[in-house]
Amino acid sequence: MRIDQEQLIQFLVDTKMLSLSKVEEIKKHAQEREVSFDELAVSDGAVSEDDMRRAKAHVVGIPFVRLKNEKIDFETLMLIPEPIARANNIVAYRKAKDTLEVAMLDVNDLKAIDFVKKKTGLTISPRLTDVESIKYALIQYQKSLKAEFGDILKMESSALNIAMEGTEEVSGEALKKLAEDLPVVRIVDTLIRHAVIDGASDIHIEPMEKELLVRYRLDGLLHDAMTLPKSAAAGIVARIKVLSNLKLDEKRLPQDGRFKMKIEEEKVSFRVSTLPVYFGEKVVMRILREGASGFTLETLGFHSDALEAIHWATKQSTGMILATGPTGSGKTTTLYTMLDILNTPDVNISTIEDPIEYQMPRVNQTQVKPEIGMTFSNGLRALVRQDPDIIMVGEIRDGETIGLAINAALTGHLVLSTIHTNSAAGAIPRMLDMGAEPFLIASTINVIVGQRLVRTLVHKEKYFLDAGELETLGQSVDLDRMISFLKKEGIIAENATWKEVPFYRPKPTKDSDGFKGRIGIHEVFKISSATRELIIKRATSEQIEEQAKKEGMMTMLEDGIFKAVQGFTTLEEVLRVISE
Repeated sequence: MRIDQEQLIQFLVDTKMLSLSKVEEIKKHAQEREVSFDELAVSDGAVSEDDMRRAKAHVVGIPFVRLKNEKIDFETLMLIPEPIARANNIVAYRKAKDTLEVAMLDVNDLKAIDFVKKKTGLTISPRLTDVESIKYALIQYQKSLKAEFGDILKMESSALNIAMEGTEEVSGEALKKLAEDLPVVRIVDTLIRHAVIDGASDIHIEPMEKELLVRYRLDGLLHDAMTLPKSAAAGIVARIKVLSNLKLDEKRLPQDGRFKMKIEEEKVSFRVSTLPVYFGEKVVMRILREGASGFTLETLGFHSDALEAIHWATKQSTGMILATGPTGSGKTTTLYTMLDILNTPDVNISTIEDPIEYQMPRVNQTQVKPEIGMTFSNGLRALVRQDPDIIMVGEIRDGETIGLAINAALTGHLVLSTIHTNSAAGAIPRMLDMGAEPFLIASTINVIVGQRLVRTLVHKEKYFLDAGELETLGQSVDLDRMISFLKKEGIIAENATWKEVPFYRPKPTKDSDGFKGRIGIHEVFKISSATRELIIKRATSEQIEEQAKKEGMMTMLEDGIFKAVQGFTTLEEVLRVISE
């Protein structure tokens, strides 16, 4: 594929991917280094590799396809064997009578095209695609969990039955041997691999009276993944205990552990919790993707005044930024995204966490270990002596920790932390309950972020609320205030009425319920002089929130409706999450 460099440059400029001054700079350096313009533009980070592919596809007239969230017909996909597809970044995605359309990262790879042509006997039509599309397509080679377990149980049923015989009451040594048996190892590995590939956040393994139930938490909701014979329970629990270094013969007390694995070239940590229940031991594994990165405040769902308030808070050299919400609401991800903004060579960042969910370069991260006295408060006390500029405390749980955090914020540090409350304003009474002085809270806190996660729509259809539905919605939110937000942000026309405001509902397909992934709904409470006075007077959370709303704060419910009108989620999903 010969690319006319001048045409390519013109397209990059026309589409505003590059400015004229940047083009001249790259041209000059490309000439000095004797490399092509496109090669240097990508290596210097001026244009992403995928954007350059799209530009080249446009210039030479080759169609560009996106396969993310597209379900490929399995028979078409299997026309190219998985090892060939993975090694050459080529996937078959559409088949006509005698033509096969293939998506590739490099349409100059004639060897791969020729191989596919000889194997299928079809005319090959190459299409350019991006890395994300290739990754998504490669995942589809994986069998369904049920099919793969069917194969394991069918192939190794006799070995599995022998391994599981008499496992109701066995010694630690026998359990260790059981955990190392091949059928058990394969079952646990398969459960874990499919959970990671499916994007699950947790794996629940629950013993029932006659069977073992496996469930995955996907986009915040639990889904049945598999039922296994009850006899498999002892071996599976033993295998997980071996991986996470827990006591095999301790079944009467809860245990906590962790382990790491590499799955699909991704480093993944698992936080394991076991709990005795009526029919045996229940195991829950929290999945933490260590390499998770690339988040921005915008992609997390922050916008307009809320976004400005957070950017303002991150530019302060002292004070506190708090994220609040229930477990699993994305608080830690929000704080890590802020840390990513703050993580520059001229600052020292130290954290104390439980657990360390993401590993960040140039950040000194410390793991809490209560069993040896390394608590949040003790760790924070030590961190302050490490000459930090920015401190992140995983969670504020008690009076000692809040006292130390406030003291750190008063003595020249920017402190980030999380606290468990239902709303941003609710964090103030919670800290007062912990014993913090109101005047210290008022003088140290910069911003409090309250948040929840809602499922995002991928397949949707538009509809409008009727009079009855509008009346019901009006019982939960101030409709006049809400429509003013929508007009201010340009989401709807200035003269629009509620009858013209669109909402969206899921449009289920054969392979999807219409939802995929989650996005945050937020309320960002920036402390003002008026709210400081209320805090000092020990005002209620309702009074504090009312003042914040007067100053323009959008509540979580209002932000959820805002995102529902934009088509990110549904009204029902917002109301479900807010009421939890």
